[in-house]
Amino acid sequence: MSLHLSGVSKDLGGRRIVDDLDLDVDSGELVCLLGPSGCGKTTTLRMVAGFLIPDVGKVVIDGRDVTNLPPERRPTAMVFQNYALWPHMTVFDNVAFPLKLRKLPRAEIATRVEAMLELVGLTHHLRSRPAHISGGEQQRVALARALVQEPAVLLLDEPLSNLDAKLRVRVREDIRDIQQRLGITTLVVTHDQDEALSIGDRVAVMNGGRIEQVAPPDTLYHQPATRFVGGFVGAMNSLSGSIENGKAVLAGGTVVAVLTPCAAGGTEIAVRPEDVVLAPDGAPARVERVVPRGHFTEIVLDLGGTGLRAYLGPDDPRPAPDDTTGVRFRRALGYADGQLIG
Repeated sequence: MSLHLSGVSKDLGGRRIVDDLDLDVDSGELVCLLGPSGCGKTTTLRMVAGFLIPDVGKVVIDGRDVTNLPPERRPTAMVFQNYALWPHMTVFDNVAFPLKLRKLPRAEIATRVEAMLELVGLTHHLRSRPAHISGGEQQRVALARALVQEPAVLLLDEPLSNLDAKLRVRVREDIRDIQQRLGITTLVVTHDQDEALSIGDRVAVMNGGRIEQVAPPDTLYHQPATRFVGGFVGAMNSLSGSIENGKAVLAGGTVVAVLTPCAAGGTEIAVRPEDVVLAPDGAPARVERVVPRGHFTEIVLDLGGTGLRAYLGPDDPRPAPDDTTGVRFRRALGYADGQLIG
């Protein structure tokens, strides 16, 4: 079932938190709301769930206006950041809790709970209590409790923030796999760009209560519509200057060849570090620092008085500090007033 937010705004504490926001999530799609703390993404999620009512605008699920309905009357289920599990209940009883509130028959509750625990791989913890299982397993219990309600829209608020780095990768893959198997429409809030890019069909980047761009992960990374998006999603070199005749002309007069065709114009040039190519016949630059990063090496350069970062692969030659090298750009984007040119 689809989700549609139309002109949604919300003030809290005398401040506009969400400002005239529009968003469509197609049936069976997983969309991530990505942005820094305070940008309005969790407030948006809570308005979809019914915990907050928009000051203006509409929340529509599968063509039905649910804007003023309380949470229990909406076809949604939410997985909270802290999981919100009952510590005195077993895993089975935690998952069964919302079904017991609906006063479903005991046999139906048992069937649905057991099927859901099998789906998330927790049948062996049927009688365990939350304190006796891992953080990743607690997350899957919270997910099972939401899914057992058979919601039209699944809502997840920073679902992996309480897990360590390695466990986050595994659990996010579990979440994506389960979401795809069920084909459930899902909205996920996160501040982690890796998480958003790895699980989202599309990612909506929020800033100051507004959505700056909604796009598939690859488009978002390679064609950021605004300078904010480009700087927030991945590392980005930001240089004063413009694109002229297929070259990057920096404010100080340095000219750098761009190997991929790009739109002319702009007052600011954006280049991903992996698109900075060291070449003997390129624009001269001095190596300031060489920083090992494991599977790649970061090179900090002085390009005509402008700082520049480059990422080199494991097989690329590594210059030493104070070496002089040449620089070309594999790709470059031009921006004017923060907006992408072309």
